[in-house]
Amino acid sequence: MHPRRSPALIWAFIAALILQCLVAGPAQAADPLLSQGKTATASSSEGAGTAAAAAVDGNPGTRWSSAFGDPQWLQVDLGATATVTSVVLQWEAAHATAFRVQVSGDASTWTDVYSTTTGAGGTQTLNVSGSGRYVRVYGTARATAYGYSLWEFQVYGTTGGGTACGTANAALSRPATASSSEGAGTPASAAVDGNAGTRWASTFSDPQWIQVDLGSVQQICQVVLQWEAAYATAFRVQLSSDASAWTDVYSTTTGTGGTQTLAVSGSGRYVRVHGTVRATAYGYSLWELAVRTTGTTTPPGGGDLGPNVHVFDPSMPAATIQSTLDSTFTQMESNQFGLQRHALLFKPGSYNVNANIGFYTSIAGLGRNPDDVTINGQVRVDAGWFGGNATQNFWRSAENLSITPSGGTNQWAVSQAAPFRRIHVRGNLNLAPSGYGWASGGYIADSRIDGTVQPYSQQQWFTRDSNIGGWLNGVWNMVFSGVVGAPAQSFPEPPYTTLDTSPVTREKPYLYVDAAGNYQVFVPALRQNSRGVNWTGAGSSIPLSQFYVAKPSDTAATINAALASGLHLLFTPGIYHVGQTINVTRANTVVLGLGYATIIPDNGVVPMRVADVDGVKVAGLLFDAGSVNSPILMEVGPSGSAATHAANPISIQDVFFRIGGAHAGKATTSLVVNSDNTIIDHIWAWRGDHGAGIGWTVNTADTGLIVNGDDVTAYGLFVEHYQKYQVVWNGQRGKTIFFQNEMPYDPPNQAAWMNGSTRGYAAYKVADSVTSHEAWGLGAYCYFNVDPSVVAERGFETPVAAGVRFHDLLTVSLGGNGTIAHVVNNTGGPAQGTDTIPVKVVTFP
Repeated sequence: MHPRRSPALIWAFIAALILQCLVAGPAQAADPLLSQGKTATASSSEGAGTAAAAAVDGNPGTRWSSAFGDPQWLQVDLGATATVTSVVLQWEAAHATAFRVQVSGDASTWTDVYSTTTGAGGTQTLNVSGSGRYVRVYGTARATAYGYSLWEFQVYGTTGGGTACGTANAALSRPATASSSEGAGTPASAAVDGNAGTRWASTFSDPQWIQVDLGSVQQICQVVLQWEAAYATAFRVQLSSDASAWTDVYSTTTGTGGTQTLAVSGSGRYVRVHGTVRATAYGYSLWELAVRTTGTTTPPGGGDLGPNVHVFDPSMPAATIQSTLDSTFTQMESNQFGLQRHALLFKPGSYNVNANIGFYTSIAGLGRNPDDVTINGQVRVDAGWFGGNATQNFWRSAENLSITPSGGTNQWAVSQAAPFRRIHVRGNLNLAPSGYGWASGGYIADSRIDGTVQPYSQQQWFTRDSNIGGWLNGVWNMVFSGVVGAPAQSFPEPPYTTLDTSPVTREKPYLYVDAAGNYQVFVPALRQNSRGVNWTGAGSSIPLSQFYVAKPSDTAATINAALASGLHLLFTPGIYHVGQTINVTRANTVVLGLGYATIIPDNGVVPMRVADVDGVKVAGLLFDAGSVNSPILMEVGPSGSAATHAANPISIQDVFFRIGGAHAGKATTSLVVNSDNTIIDHIWAWRGDHGAGIGWTVNTADTGLIVNGDDVTAYGLFVEHYQKYQVVWNGQRGKTIFFQNEMPYDPPNQAAWMNGSTRGYAAYKVADSVTSHEAWGLGAYCYFNVDPSVVAERGFETPVAAGVRFHDLLTVSLGGNGTIAHVVNNTGGPAQGTDTIPVKVVTFP
């Protein structure tokens, strides 16, 4: 029991009564109250007098209160799927400072529609956007020593959404299982693949069944069965929410086979066809099992790429193409935090143009291979807009084309988040700006440079699985993995870190045009111990008709409906505000962004979560934190994920994260990887150091990357300016090849940046429990420009164990602004002084 309440708490109760009478927010006026009197449950209750039901009884004098611990939750079952528009929380004094509001179709898989870490209690009217049968308040931090306590928990919205039966097949490409299969060529999945030429077939006995998991509880209105000749004369169609307790919605003993369109009515996550009598001596066999639901029409696949994708054809006059390229560059050259996004796509052929590439601009060929598109001229990045300094040439890309550079050398003077993929340079490649001003890091993969790569002033660079004619020089940290023609291992002088092969890779999916003029997305296959370009390697093509082509006006609910229907996802260039989590739940789903498509979470939601399933590919996106703190910007696998994905890993490629710069953003952690075997291939996680919304207490962010999964491999980690550890690696047998970091610029003083009794936080932390980890080519830099007396105790922190090995590390103090006392643990001298000379450690331990 709570101790006796003080007079202040009694007055809080009276205030709640008054508020109950006075509060009439816009949501209540617009939509009906759905939660009152419905079934409520909770993680705990303080006693019999404070049960969950008291928070939905309409009486502001009764309340739910929890046990005195974190976390705790309260949920209400609305009785049917609803579109939720508002949630009102009338807190007792024992309120939550950190909590989430979540919706679910099955009370199992939850989607955040609101999140905060600064809850003030009282009466909170939260405008939200989401749908579900269950709504939950999930508290993670209490304001008092007591539990959580709500006088009333009110959910407003609408139910239904029409009685018409939708046209989309909710079973398409969903997970399917069966009681048996006749052989390897007739699995259950063949009945939900959308291909009428493949089928499921059972063994030759009764009974047999096939079931499909729709991913969430849905209202089922129709089931279509396309039988092969071996059909059922007696069978039932059944629904379940848990794949255990089944309800019949159709039954017959006179089945005729062929195509049967069955009108049914019921709700469930799982749909099962249960056969009891066969029409032939063979088993049961279905070409296709389709399921349709009520009140939803899934958006179709395919469609146009929108106004921000500029597609060029070799038949177009060169002057017309050049005019578009020039006008795009004029808009984007210095548009560092603007809202515009562009993709410049060239169909197969030869073009005599010069393409200067500015912010949020991607240039790419639409051929199946890079040499299908040739630019005779330049695909060029320089730094004239910033006085010859290329350290802010971010967020631009080149992909899947060949360049025959005028003058013999192509210029690509970039820093972070500017990948150069699948490019054939028929000449040299210069990575420095005109005048050889500063430049600070970049990325090349799956490319062929016939001549010499010329870094000049580039401080660090990572090149993977490419072919080069030569490499000119190195400044601090040049790393090569699986590169034919790379310089030999020689760190610390010259500072070359060279691995002969890359342990496990999968190249990024890309858009191309087939011989018939149709758009396809090619998905390269997995490679082990890879080396050199992979242009003609194995893989598969997915037609654009199997993608939902998203536009910036789309809501997360629309995108989730498309994903749930079995479609892949293509983001066209633009800014996407999402009020709920985008959930990628189906194995092998491709999520591909064009032109730096940018996702901004509203109300502190997690903008994207990937389930712990095989082979999901996420590429080409920028996550930009919103003004309300999100706990995570992207999560791969839920906490506790344990499935192995060694044969078909999840991959994350050219995915970037930003907190502040364009606006004041907040996110506790940018990327959390819980799934085993995940491949991280080029990220830049950036807590902003310049732009709008910048400050130690303004754009707050603890950590850029947390890896909890085992056997995760990372290539090209760029993680900068977070306020605690930049990277935390908790999983076993992890590998990192190339890491670049700047510590936060803006600790106001040493006292504000302490890790317990330790001065500051290491850039890269391997958890003390880890017994196997290996990393190559890592650099951490400090530039404490607010208080140059600030010290970071070490750049890297790791347990000392036989299976934990680091190769080729360095720390640098930029211009003497601050000190990093040691390179790794207590090894390596201090990085300090105005000469900006790195301190290097070749191996540890």
